[in-house]
Order: sequence, then C-alpha cells, then structure tokens
Amino acid sequence: MELILINGKIVTLDSCERIAQAIGINEGKIAVIGNNDEVLSKRNTNTKVINLKNKLVLPGFIDSHIHMLNYGYTSIQLTLGDCKSINDLVEVSQKYILDNEIKRGRWVLGRGWNQDYFIEKRFPTKDDLDKISSKHPICLTRACGHMAVANSIAVDIAKSRFNKSINKENIDWDLGIFKEDAINILYEAVTVPTIEEIKNIIEAAANDLLKSGITSVQSDDLTAIPDRDFEKVIKAYKELMNEGRLPIRVYEQCLLSNKDILNKFLSLGYKTGVGNEKFKVGPLKLLIDGSLGARTALLSDSYNDDPSTKGVPLYSQDELNELVLAAHKNDMQVAVHAIGDKAMHMALDSINYAKCEFSRQEPRHGIIHCQITDEKILNRFKNEEVLAYIQPIFMDYDLHIVEDRIGKEKAKKTYNWKSMIDKGIRVSGGSDAPVVGFNVLENIYSAVTRMDLKKYPENGWLPNQKLTVDEAVRIFTINGAYASFEENIKGTLEIGKLADMVVLSEDIFIIEKERIKDVNVVMTIIDGKIAYEA
Repeated sequence: MELILINGKIVTLDSCERIAQAIGINEGKIAVIGNNDEVLSKRNTNTKVINLKNKLVLPGFIDSHIHMLNYGYTSIQLTLGDCKSINDLVEVSQKYILDNEIKRGRWVLGRGWNQDYFIEKRFPTKDDLDKISSKHPICLTRACGHMAVANSIAVDIAKSRFNKSINKENIDWDLGIFKEDAINILYEAVTVPTIEEIKNIIEAAANDLLKSGITSVQSDDLTAIPDRDFEKVIKAYKELMNEGRLPIRVYEQCLLSNKDILNKFLSLGYKTGVGNEKFKVGPLKLLIDGSLGARTALLSDSYNDDPSTKGVPLYSQDELNELVLAAHKNDMQVAVHAIGDKAMHMALDSINYAKCEFSRQEPRHGIIHCQITDEKILNRFKNEEVLAYIQPIFMDYDLHIVEDRIGKEKAKKTYNWKSMIDKGIRVSGGSDAPVVGFNVLENIYSAVTRMDLKKYPENGWLPNQKLTVDEAVRIFTINGAYASFEENIKGTLEIGKLADMVVLSEDIFIIEKERIKDVNVVMTIIDGKIAYEA
C-alpha cells in the first residue's frame, strides 16, 4: 500500500452512499476503504500515512466545460475583469503596455471586460481604444468571449483580412465591435505561440486547476490559439503526456466549426474515446449562439431590453443537422453550446435528426449552458436523453440581467437546474473558465444558494430551483464522469477506481450553505499522488 488516509470523513458517492473513515491507495488505484483499523492493516513499511484530522474527502472534482488552454493563454495577457469604467479599461491597458515594454506595432490582447459592470453601462468602442495607443493594434475581448472591441489600427488590419465567409452583420466597423465568428479576423492576425509555448501554457493552467481540487477537465482547446490549428494543440497535449508533464486528466471537447475541418479530423483517426485516461478525444463541440450578456444568445423572441435583436445564429438548421449527423455517424459524441431557447430547440432538433437518420447505442449527446429554458425544452432533454452541461457560477452575474434581457415572466423557467434533476436529466457541472473563475466551491455554493457571491438576494433567486449539497457535489463528480463515458473508472471513491480525490478544510454537508464558497482545498490527489497541498 503506497498511501493511506485516516481519520477522515470520506464521502464515496457510491450507490450505497457509503461514508468511510479511511482509504488506501496502491498503484494509482483505490485499494481499500473502511475504518482506520481495516485500512491500516494493509500498510507496509513503505506506506505513507496521512492523518486527515476529520477533514472531508470527496472524489476529485470534474469540470465538465472549461477552456483550459484559453484560460492559460489569457492569463499571460491583459486582464480586464476588475475594470469598473471605460476610463479604467483605458488606464489599465496603457499601464500594461508601459510595464511590459510592448514594442510599437505588436498586438495588445486583453480579456475580461463587462459593460454591465461599467458606470457607463455601454460597450467600449474603437474611439475609446484609440486613447490607449495609436502605435499598437489592440483587441480587448468581453468576458464571455463572444464579443471583442478593436482600435483603429486593428480595425484596418481586420478590413484587409475580411472575406465573404464571415458574416458582415457581426462587425460594426465604425464602432470597432466584432461578434462571434468575426472575432477570428482579429485573432488570426496575432503572432502564434510555438508548440513549446503552448505546452508551458497548458501545464501552468493545469497546475492552477489542481489548487481548486480539479482532477479532470472536459476542455474546449483546439481553437484557443490564434491560428486555430487543432493538430498543433493535440501534438502539444501528446508531448506533455509523454513527458509526464500533464498534471490533470483532459477529455477534449473538439471545436470543429465546419464539415471540411471535421472530415480532416476524422480522417486522421480521431473520434470520441481515442486516447487514454490522461488525454482523450471527447465530443464534437459546436457553437450555435453567443452569450446573454452580449445579447448574442439566440432567442425565439426579441430581447426585452433591445427589441431590435433576437441574438446571433451561427448556423442554419440544415447546416447544423449536417454537422451533427456527420459526427454521430462517425462514433463521435456531440456537445452543442446553446444558451437561448431558440438555439436549444435547434440543438435538440439536430440531435433528434441524427438519431432518426442513423441508429446508435447511447451516444450521450449534450447541450452546454442550457440557460433560457422552458417546460417544453426540459421535457425534450429528458425524453430525448440529452445531457445538460450547466455552470451554476453564472448565477453571480446572470441573476442581475436575465429579467432585463428576456422579461420577468419568462425568466422564471430559466436556470432551472432542480427541475432538470427532478426530471431525471443527466446534469454535469462546469465553469466555462476563463469566462468566470473555476473555483468549484463557489460553483457548488451558487447551485445550493442561488445567490451571487455577495449573498444576494437573501433567500436566493428562484429558490425552488436550489440543489441540495449532495446534488451539487454529484454534478461535479460522478455526473461529470458519466458525460465522458468514464463513470466506471472515476467520479466516486470505490475499490479499483482511479485514486483521484480532494480534501477540503471544512465539511460542506454540515456547515451553513452561505459559507461553502469560502471553504478551501487542503489537498488534491491524482493517480494516488499528492499533486497539490495547501
């Protein structure tokens, strides 16, 4: 026995809901679970024994939707999440250029601004960014990643690269605002990191995730680098794995936006499940719409606070059907980004179309975000066996805007996670970082309190949709494992499963729910080895 943990509260989440006192690990797997005496009887002279002092142990957290490479890439850029005004954004950007001695003509990239947090309550524009610098092309992306603003130099570069494949309605040249696929004109002009740089970015990002108790991610990475070269990203991951430098497990959500790219991917032998327990190809990831904050999420009706728009569709129904069917027929799982109700109906229609056209055992297709729902949509999730990937931490911002965006009455059927679980829908939890942070305890807090991180409103927004702590923990453990077809090897603490677990500073099952967000990760164990210790 290599490692034994004793004197803990070990919540296994197994089918018997067993709670143990001790656990023993050998060769990266769980070897024994029981009381102290039972487990200690298996030790030998080389066994390391850790006294948990009554701390809580859970299966390692699984973030079922994140952009790990993009998180790492934006972490080395200009961070704008704390800006409270457009003037703040200008000053922070100017300081960043000076502090980093960025040479004339080099790109300045940043991410994280949110107009709803600005005192001006408007989007920044080209004219605002021109105040930052007239010597550098600048692209500053909104927190959601679905909108960016550029200065005059960057806009001129974008004009020179514009082609007919880009939806011109997603660009406002006068304001310097780019939405959805149009943002790629800016990104593709940026200097591309080398494979070694990509590897360093991934490794650093993964080590940050370990500090939050995350041992597995389902990550959308293939287009995170400006040239959007999926082969380069996969090569970086494979090299990291072979060099023993990939700290966590990765199930890749493969964003392949058109049939030509998908066909190339499939021709190289890639499909869901290819890989091993450390890095594995996951679903085809597709984006149907944008975000609620940027008003690009696709709604059935006009936005309540901007009747001129219903959002931005990125595919027609026929285009979407073709892609989903191609993936489905080639043994790929599909995970579709859909926030608006119209987008969700499109996603559900395309999944149903693929299943009717080609019979296949348990494909486990799903929809990411699932925010603007109604009773019909929820029933379709259940009846058509579609997975729901949710991000409870979105509550921190969205509860303040959703009623403005779609109206108070419609908002009552949104973010209905309890209804999903009660209907038997398979629900897994994620962060969507770097859109927001990846702190799992904050995510669990959001699910069980329905409050923002400042504890507003007092009893939670739509309190009938609160999850229990047990339900919230399961969406970040066993349900995440189910979404990657890995429930037999991880997600619970059982003999023979991977020894991935997290130790917390307090017992989140018994403390006041409002305190869950402040609980710390004491230790993260992956493959039976301590990967992080506070």
